[in-house]
Amino acid sequence: MDAGLYSLLADGVLILHASYVLFVIGGQALVVAGWIRRWTWTRNRWFRWLHLAAIGFVVAEAWLGVRCPLTVLENALRGLAGDTRYEMSFIGYWLNHLLFYDAPECAFTTIYTLFGLLVLVTLALYPPRRT
Repeated sequence: MDAGLYSLLADGVLILHASYVLFVIGGQALVVAGWIRRWTWTRNRWFRWLHLAAIGFVVAEAWLGVRCPLTVLENALRGLAGDTRYEMSFIGYWLNHLLFYDAPECAFTTIYTLFGLLVLVTLALYPPRRT
């Protein structure tokens, strides 16, 4: 395959990864806003359980020391394209790249865990509606 195609596929994985992060963070912000503003759609069971599963997957990866499959895939595609690969996690790379923030991986594990607990607490205090 052409290096340009590998690079394009890597960019597609990057967009998918960024969308996943946006769903986890933005989803929690929307749930809290919906709780305050009494939006009924934020109590949708599918949305809430999918949101919990998304952050749960991230927390499990962090605790088990598993690299994110999307980061691994993107790095493999970038390598095939001859591009630069990440030396750290996706979030760590982009925080460092965008905000010049550097932290050990255990800091991100702590952040993911606390965020996961926040999602669980929100789920308990503002549960999805039963149909």
